[in-house]
Amino acid sequence: MPMKGSGEADLTVVDRFDGGAGWIAYPDEAMQRASHVVESDGELWVFDPVDAAGVDDLLAEFDEDVGGVVVGLDRHSRDAAAVAGRHDVPVYLPAWMNDVAGDLDAPVERFDGELAGFAVEGIVNNTFWQEAVFFDGETLLVPEALGTVDFFRSPGETVGVHPMLRLLPPKSLRQYDPERLLVGHGSGVFEDVRWAIQDAVDGSRSGAPSLYLRSLKSMLPW
Repeated sequence: MPMKGSGEADLTVVDRFDGGAGWIAYPDEAMQRASHVVESDGELWVFDPVDAAGVDDLLAEFDEDVGGVVVGLDRHSRDAAAVAGRHDVPVYLPAWMNDVAGDLDAPVERFDGELAGFAVEGIVNNTFWQEAVFFDGETLLVPEALGTVDFFRSPGETVGVHPMLRLLPPKSLRQYDPERLLVGHGSGVFEDVRWAIQDAVDGSRSGAPSLYLRSLKSMLPW
């Protein structure tokens, strides 16, 4: 199983809810890169998209037009420019995020604090990692710090903190009480969401050794 898929995609919808959806363009890849669309302020907002045939058909299922494409992590330029270009909208970046415009062949708009009904918080902001989370009172989108794919989760976890953040997890995530959690790697969480987030953050350090050991074993040739 490749870490990241390439070539012809096979779009699979993994999250559906009133006012939004999520898809994985390459369901057989280990990274399980997830993309999302959420209705807010009378428009559709597309988050960290990986493009695939069928994306525009999925967006067309909603009544609203696309208002913008949002990049929530400095490494997630992904296919934001391609999707934005087809819908003639800008790519939106947090004002404090590194300039990834060189990777984006599209108009770029900067924002700070909030965007189209979403409260925006920078949960990681350093030289190597800059990430924003988005919350509209119901849906919490976390591009990278949390994930549900196997290599994020230690045994017993529904949601896991990214392996590189395990020793210093973003504790501000504990404040959120969303109806649903959407993540950049894996399917979303729709039940006991607040508990799953708090369990992930609180158990991040204690679960790190087992997660690292499992990852190491998976890389060994025997």
